[in-house]
Amino acid sequence: MTATRMPATFGVALRTWRQRRRLSQLDLAIRADVSARHVSFIETGRSAPSRAMVLRLADVLDVPPRERNHLLIAAGLAPVYPERRLDDPELAAVRDGVQRVLSAYEPYPCVAVDRCWNILGANAATAVLLDGVAPGLLEQPNALRLTLHPDGMAPRIKNLGQWRHHLIGRLRREVTASGSDELAALLSEAESYPGPSVESADPATVLVPLELCTADGELLTFISTVTTFGTALDPTAAELSIEAFLPADEVTAATLVCRSASQGSPQ
Repeated sequence: MTATRMPATFGVALRTWRQRRRLSQLDLAIRADVSARHVSFIETGRSAPSRAMVLRLADVLDVPPRERNHLLIAAGLAPVYPERRLDDPELAAVRDGVQRVLSAYEPYPCVAVDRCWNILGANAATAVLLDGVAPGLLEQPNALRLTLHPDGMAPRIKNLGQWRHHLIGRLRREVTASGSDELAALLSEAESYPGPSVESADPATVLVPLELCTADGELLTFISTVTTFGTALDPTAAELSIEAFLPADEVTAATLVCRSASQGSPQ
């Protein structure tokens, strides 16, 4: 995972995050219980923030752990959140937890992704989603690319315009919240893929379904749920999400159970 590029000075970085959260210097000062003058001095470089001040401002601005490290470094301070890969021994409990969740969702598809939508794990039932996907897309699988790329799932998604609008809107919000250059590049790539983008025809719609035709011509309808580690402090764990695709009707549920039974997968 490549670190998000941040401005060179803490003052510029702080102003960037403040503006991203649409707060004035006075708003930030009130929420952080400091003077607006002090916030101004920090942004202009006239005052150097302490570690406690950096973390307090980051907390108010809801800055993710990885980016908090970048803020600390920009302020000339050591980072406080360890940045490790998921295969690090220290994250064994996280890996085990992810695997348990993936297995528990069988016979329904479930994937674990990092903040850039790269797939880090998947259960056996996910194969139903990947029927017909070009092998090249599976070498370094990215959930967004697998879904919307014309060589991926896109040709088999019956409501592609609706699902595309849903995914790109979700990614746009993540770009705004995180300021990640990687996510911004992924958004630009996704928007370049051919395909319609339409909102739900019914504003009273409760959930956006995924309507997917299998290689055998069956129509499966899913609703998705996303799970995260709510108490994670490690950047890698905090950025993990687990997305499950649950059957939206009895036909889909029965089909998935039958497929699982025929393949000998656990239920």
